[in-house]
Amino acid sequence: MMSNTQLQDLPDVILTIIFTLVKATRARNAMALVCRKWLALERSTRTSLSLRANVRDLYLIPTSFRAITHLDLSLVSPWGHSIFLDNTSATATSSSSSSSSSSNSNSNSSSHHYPPHPIAHRLAQAFTSLISLTIYARTPSTLLNLAPLFPRLRHVKLVRWHQRFSAPLGSDFVSLFKWCPSISSLDLSHFYCWTEDLPTALQAYPATAASLTHLNLLTLSVEGFKSHELIAISQACPKLQHLLAACMFDPRYVDFVGDDALRALATNCPFLTLLHLADASSLSGARANGEGFSPEDARISRLTLEEVFGSLPQLQELTLDVCQNVRDAGPALETLSFKCPQLKSLALGQFHGICRADEWQLDGVALCGGLVSLSINNSGDLTDSSLHAISRGCQKLTKFAIQGCKNVTELGMTRLTGMLRKTLVDVSISCCRKLDTAATLRALEPIRDRIQRLHMDCIWDGIEQSSSTTTTTTTSNNYSYILSDIDLNEFRLEELEARLSAAFGCSSSAANKRCRYSGAEDCSGSGSSGSWNNGNGYGFWSKTWKRLRYLSLWIAVGELLSPLPMAGLENCPELEEVRIKVEGDCRRRPKPTQTEFGLSCLARYPRLHKMQLDCGDTIGYALTAPSGHMDLSLWERFFLLGIGTLLSLDDLDYWPPQDREVNNRSLTLPAAGLLRECVRLRKLFIHGTAHEHFMMFLPHIPNLRDVQLREDYYPAPENEMSTEMRVDSCSRFEDALNRRLIDD
Repeated sequence: MMSNTQLQDLPDVILTIIFTLVKATRARNAMALVCRKWLALERSTRTSLSLRANVRDLYLIPTSFRAITHLDLSLVSPWGHSIFLDNTSATATSSSSSSSSSSNSNSNSSSHHYPPHPIAHRLAQAFTSLISLTIYARTPSTLLNLAPLFPRLRHVKLVRWHQRFSAPLGSDFVSLFKWCPSISSLDLSHFYCWTEDLPTALQAYPATAASLTHLNLLTLSVEGFKSHELIAISQACPKLQHLLAACMFDPRYVDFVGDDALRALATNCPFLTLLHLADASSLSGARANGEGFSPEDARISRLTLEEVFGSLPQLQELTLDVCQNVRDAGPALETLSFKCPQLKSLALGQFHGICRADEWQLDGVALCGGLVSLSINNSGDLTDSSLHAISRGCQKLTKFAIQGCKNVTELGMTRLTGMLRKTLVDVSISCCRKLDTAATLRALEPIRDRIQRLHMDCIWDGIEQSSSTTTTTTTSNNYSYILSDIDLNEFRLEELEARLSAAFGCSSSAANKRCRYSGAEDCSGSGSSGSWNNGNGYGFWSKTWKRLRYLSLWIAVGELLSPLPMAGLENCPELEEVRIKVEGDCRRRPKPTQTEFGLSCLARYPRLHKMQLDCGDTIGYALTAPSGHMDLSLWERFFLLGIGTLLSLDDLDYWPPQDREVNNRSLTLPAAGLLRECVRLRKLFIHGTAHEHFMMFLPHIPNLRDVQLREDYYPAPENEMSTEMRVDSCSRFEDALNRRLIDD
């Protein structure tokens, strides 16, 4: 007899556990619609919530999510505006608090000196369990209203793309440190402020500073923290476990970060498990176009590096991207393996001599056998032999990234991917002169069936940029396709072994050693299984990217995307997300010979549902262009033409091109019309602004539910033009969007 027990008959305890394990927002929303019992369970188990509506209307603030511990208010509509009305008295109070913060640093009373704002009071009533908050803090008054009502906050992320509000040093943090003494994590990675602000506030509230364990200071400041500021932060926060900071390593400037600052940091914060120090210029995303060497040498010695590594025995993740030459770094990196035995992730920028690879003996970073992630940027003397040594010594690598290394070739990358075939699933290759797109994809052949994430540059050397072209002419550096002319049905195993031996520079007597590093389970070709054999048992690699789910591409403005399938990415059945970054100066480019960029070539990927199209670093004329050139509206038409053919696309982030002369990043009429053709789109984020009547094209997309304009670039415009989206314009657009009936 069949049981009549159904899912709703399970005990509430088991159902609660099931609901807790569901993370997808849409799935949870669907579960809440089943019945009242499931609605109550869903509300009682949801711990994270992001609000995007206009919360200035009190009745729109939800009150049924009583278990929320993390609340994101950085995306409320209209984006970039304070959720509170301008409060002059509050701002004045914040300024006065900053000037007298030293005397009040231990003050932690639970009462206000002024009435709470109605919206802040409503939020405090709705989210009583809150311990984590993300907020767009355009002025100090935002935290002055919120912080006293949430004294239990432990994790705070501040967001601000607008210019700093005119106030005394540290004003942005005074209210937070005063009313939330137990805060342990502060994220300022998307918050523009002066580097002098944070040390001032930390020194004013030493008890709060001492409780901090996580600091993300990869700020939007163009300068980076100076030596005395970094030392002051480390002295105020001795319990730090995670520190990420943008620094000034350039020795041409006064108070640059060098040996003294690094030693003090390691001494003051001995419990660090994650240390990420990057020069502020490296955060701009500028590409490496030189020889791998910078004009100046960093003032960081080998002895200092060894001392720092010895002072941080618990280190698990280390990033040092100094943008200045650190020469002969190999001996210092060799000490990482025993001074930091828990190290799993390492990223180096502008480090030279990291692996000499002399003869067969391992040296430098190749001795860090515990690494699972390795990133090497702008290493001028890194060679194929270095990669070979790294692949022999670091056999646990799952992620490998390389940028701006001019001497690395296809042969070196092929050796590395072959030896790390069992583990490597995430690869990034960019700005390497000898690795164009076709060479990069050929170098990844050993892990085609395993790789899950890939970033590369779209450089079409030897490939015709025409969608009608069906033949390609590509050659490798030394050996082209080693196996390309072998008939799979007639060749002899001895011929395969001879070709591999000749290509990789080893004799057949070294077959066992080669197998051990390449990841092949049986070099004889018998007894193996999986895509390594491709069904024939002879060690051929799969021609299908079976597990590739994320693809990131860089492409110069004026180039086409259409050759991508011909370069080797014609078959990606599991590809779900694509990020495309278009960069360059349109003002120096003639009109493209083709009518479209080539987004339609992505239609061959059946599961592609999410795309980020970033044209934010594409520069052109927002107004009238000179004769023979196109303005940005025509360039947007060129970039977006064909996007309507991507029938599975439901999530799109789009960065419009910009005119830096007038600080304009705006959606144009052709772009609005082409976006309207994305009939399956559900979520659309435009990282710029737009005219209101252009935005009214978007409600015609049948399933569109979530749309937002975000000016998340620095400096975000302080005042909108009269013809572009303002607070009232956003409200009218949201009303038009919400009036529609959506089937699902």
